Amino acid sequence: MNPIRSKLPAAGTTIFSVMSALAASAGAINLSQGFPDYPCDPALLAALAEAARAGHNQYAPMAGLPALREAVAAKLAQQHGRRFDAEHEITITAGATQALFTAIATVLHAGDEAILLDPSYDSYAPAILAQGAVPVRIALAAPDFAVDWDAVRSRVTPRTRLILINNPNNPATSVFSADDLDALADICASHDLLVLADEVYEHLVFDGLAHRSVLAHPGLAARSFAVYSFGKTFHATGWKVGYCVAPRALTHEFRTLHQFLVFSVNTPAQHALAQHLGRDAWHGLPAFFASRRDRLAPHLRAAGFRLLPSRGTYFQLADYSAIRPDLDDHAFARWLTLEHGVASIPVSAFYANPPAQRLVRFCFAKQPDTLDRAGERLARLHA
Repeated sequence: MNPIRSKLPAAGTTIFSVMSALAASAGAINLSQGFPDYPCDPALLAALAEAARAGHNQYAPMAGLPALREAVAAKLAQQHGRRFDAEHEITITAGATQALFTAIATVLHAGDEAILLDPSYDSYAPAILAQGAVPVRIALAAPDFAVDWDAVRSRVTPRTRLILINNPNNPATSVFSADDLDALADICASHDLLVLADEVYEHLVFDGLAHRSVLAHPGLAARSFAVYSFGKTFHATGWKVGYCVAPRALTHEFRTLHQFLVFSVNTPAQHALAQHLGRDAWHGLPAFFASRRDRLAPHLRAAGFRLLPSRGTYFQLADYSAIRPDLDDHAFARWLTLEHGVASIPVSAFYANPPAQRLVRFCFAKQPDTLDRAGERLARLHA
C-alpha cells in the first residue's frame, strides 16, 4: 500500500489537547482550554430536551433551521441596525471552526496567499495549508498587540486573496478600534481582497469598550465572511453549533462546500437555540465575564505574574518573567501544571515566529470556586 502523503506534515496535536491531557494526568486545575466548567442556562437545556421529545431529531435543512436563521437575523438587526437575509446570507454551521475552514476553502486555491495576524488561533494556518495556499503571517507584539496596517499593506501581493482577523483576539484579548476597521477596509478595497472575521467573542468586551463588527462597516460588510459561535455565547462549547454571515454571492459558494462537509447541523440544538435567542440572553455576558476576570487577576498578581490588559474574550495573558525567566513558555506551562497544579497555554503556540516574550494564557470562564482554588495553588509559588 502506498503511504499517504500528508497535507499537514508539520502539524501535531493541538496545544489545547496537549495541555488539557497534561492537566488531567496531573490532577491540575485546567485554566488552559477555553471551556466553562459551569452549566448552561437551565432554560436552554429545557428547550433542548423539549425539542428532542417533540420529535425534532432528523436532518435539519442544509443551510440551517429557518427559525434559527430568522432569530440570528433579528439579533444582528438589533446589534447592527440593518437586516440580513436569513435565507441567503446566514448559514448554520457545526461550530465556528467548521465555518472558518469552509470559508477558507471557499476562497483559496493552490498558490493563493492569506494574511494572518499572529498571535492567531491555531486552526487558521492549517486550513490555509490544506488548500495548497500560503499563510503570510505578521507578528504583533505585547502588550497592546496593535496592528501596523502599513506593514499589512506591504505584505499584499498579486496572490493575496484573503485577510483573516480575530476580533476580539484570542489569545491577545485585544479589540479593534474604528480606525482599525477603516484601515482594513482601505487595504481590501485597494487590492480587492476578502475578509474572514472570526468574531466568536463578540459579546465578551469589557471596560466600556465596544465590539466593532465587519458587518456594521460599510466598506467591509460586502466583502466579509463573519463567523460566530453559540458555544462561546451560551456556555455550550460541546454542542458545536455556530454560524457564518456573508453576502449572498459569498454565501452561495460557502454553502456549495458546506453541504458536502457536514450537510446539516444538530437539529434539536438548533430548535433550542432559536428559542433561546429570543430571550436576548447574551446581554449580560460582559459583566458576567468581567467579574470572573477580576476574580482571577488578584491571584495571578499575588503569585508574581504581571498581567496584560484583558479587553475581550475570556482569557488573561500573564507575563511570568519575575517567576521563572529561565524557562520558555512551553516549559513554564508544563512546570506550572506538573509542579503547581494549574494548567495554562503558552502564547508562542499562536505564532509562527514568536517574539521574545514570556507569556502564558489563562482561561477565566470558570466558576468562582475554581478560580479561587487555582489561586490557592498559585500562592505556593512564593511559599
